[in-house]
Amino acid sequence: MTAPLDPIPPRTGALALETYELTKRFGSFTALDGVTMKVEPGSVHALLGENGAGKSTLVKCVAGSQRPDGGAILVDEREHDIATPIVARALGIGMVYQHFTLAPGMSVAENLLLAGGRTPALIDWKKERAALAAFLESTPFKLDLGATPAGLAAGEKQKLELLKQLYLKPRLLILDEPTSVLTPQEADEVLAYVRAVARRGECTVLMITHKFREVMAYADEVTVLRRGGKVHGAVVSRTTPGLLAQAMIGEAAADASAVVAEGSAAPREATDPNAPFALEVDGLAALGDRGTLAVCSLTLNVRRGEILGIAGVSGNGQRELVEALVGQRPRAAGTVRVAGEPYAARRSENRILQLRALPEEPLRNACVGPLSVAQNMALRDFDQPPLRRGWLRFGAWRERARAWITEYGIKTRGENAPIASLSGGNVQRAVLARELAGEIKVLIAANPVFGLDFAAVAEIHSRLLQVRARGGAVLLISEDLDELLELSDRIAVMSEGRIVFETRAADADRRTIGAHMGGGEHHAIAEAA
Repeated sequence: MTAPLDPIPPRTGALALETYELTKRFGSFTALDGVTMKVEPGSVHALLGENGAGKSTLVKCVAGSQRPDGGAILVDEREHDIATPIVARALGIGMVYQHFTLAPGMSVAENLLLAGGRTPALIDWKKERAALAAFLESTPFKLDLGATPAGLAAGEKQKLELLKQLYLKPRLLILDEPTSVLTPQEADEVLAYVRAVARRGECTVLMITHKFREVMAYADEVTVLRRGGKVHGAVVSRTTPGLLAQAMIGEAAADASAVVAEGSAAPREATDPNAPFALEVDGLAALGDRGTLAVCSLTLNVRRGEILGIAGVSGNGQRELVEALVGQRPRAAGTVRVAGEPYAARRSENRILQLRALPEEPLRNACVGPLSVAQNMALRDFDQPPLRRGWLRFGAWRERARAWITEYGIKTRGENAPIASLSGGNVQRAVLARELAGEIKVLIAANPVFGLDFAAVAEIHSRLLQVRARGGAVLLISEDLDELLELSDRIAVMSEGRIVFETRAADADRRTIGAHMGGGEHHAIAEAA
């Protein structure tokens, strides 16, 4: 006789989660090696570790996306076989993945309704829109229900991913890098809201993050993974960022304090105030996806040997600015000059004027996923010597790719592996290797460390500073104010498609910058107070 199935607990209130000796293998590679972890109900539990440490594998096992090869998962002290996401959802487990899972052609309202998986054949849209509008009013997120994800900035997409889960009232909410594309103010707002939901006993939160500030400010407990195993667990009030960094990187932790100290950029020479402008943008205008102006009469200049940081709340024209500068979006008005020469973002001009770009979401915007690592590394100069001498020299492509893989520490099966098979951090390293090769007069970098662990962040920041040290001009567009304060010589704030404020980074005041990012200095300062 078949044993009766365990009854599913009622989907109300925060649940207790426990993993016991959880193990997951991919062939001969052990991604998760006997991890035992306990997450208290109604708590915020942070999960730390470098890229490849096993964090995503662990939470995917809990969320039903992957089946563990050994060990057990306990929900409210009862073992469950979470074979599929449907089983996880029935237990009240919801997950916000690091990579977007939105239906790009559907509206925000439709994406929210689809998340429940029980959409009726006939939808009473008047009723559903009223319910969704009421739900949005109860959260700190403001999105247009009629907008489509295709027209949303990365930060807005991240908010929609979170809203999809919050709308379903999960008992356990798993967050994979929830604030990677949010400003510090937005991140604080999001995490404070999530923590408040946990404090009310409505759900438990398991959060993957690489930001020690977020762990210390919002988590109750923390677990650190390294090479698939649990190496540290602590109550947050009894640990420090230095101890957590040491646990994450092991023997390399001798320099951990220098790596993790936020805002502690290495001393560097000041920019020559008389240095010529390498990048000049005058009166630039560009239309957004909905046909309205997203970039409005924008003017900025970057000198040689200078990093100009662009701050702003996601969705204020930063994406459209980058696309207009690099040729992915038509310019409605204005001029752009590189090293004094007109620049129309043609491929030949990129080579002659030595302009390079590190776009947001590099796998989507700077790579061809099915092509190999070597082929993607050759996209910029495959038709130039020494990669071509009358005919394409594929051997030279592969030889150079192998050298860059070694130099940049890219983890891949080899230069012939599809670039889509690499992790996000390794895709970023591959694009970095391609774009930073040779002399650079102007580098445009948009959210260059999105979703990367702190060791990869430190490496990429170092390479941006090297471009500056060699006399290149860097336009750094980032939604991480800490990153801008650490790297920039000047910071400009972008709001509603315009530059509304500018200051030297050395004189920057967070409250003032945050006020202008919010679109009104007095209003934002009052909110902060």
